[in-house]
Amino acid sequence: CKYCGMDRAKFSHSRMLIEYEDGTSVGTCSVHCVAVDLSLNIDKTPKAIGAGDYNTKALIDAEKAVWVIGGSKPGVMTKRAKWAFADKGAAEAFVKENQGKVASFDEAMKATYEDMNDDTKMIRERRKMRQMKKAE
Repeated sequence: CKYCGMDRAKFSHSRMLIEYEDGTSVGTCSVHCVAVDLSLNIDKTPKAIGAGDYNTKALIDAEKAVWVIGGSKPGVMTKRAKWAFADKGAAEAFVKENQGKVASFDEAMKATYEDMNDDTKMIRERRKMRQMKKAE
């Protein structure tokens, strides 16, 4: 991921891909990093946004996906997880086992932007701790 350096293959269950109308694209590890890219490229129009299906890891249409916000599974680059599912049954089964709330893509993006400040602080702290451990 160009924003955080995480391995997108390792995080294929949360990875995302934005294709812009100008022909450019960017792959990220998570919806958090997608929000960063969309904010930095406010003048570019997304043509398609893909998300890794939590279960199959296949890239699916993020806007048509069924999202789950929150729950007991730790999120990627966020305290409040946001997961995409290709079908509603899979999302509901996830919620039954791990809590959370079924949501739309717009709701997941709104939650991502609401969480941005706290998540950015968390990411900075984690990086600081890793640097301190490396220095020891």
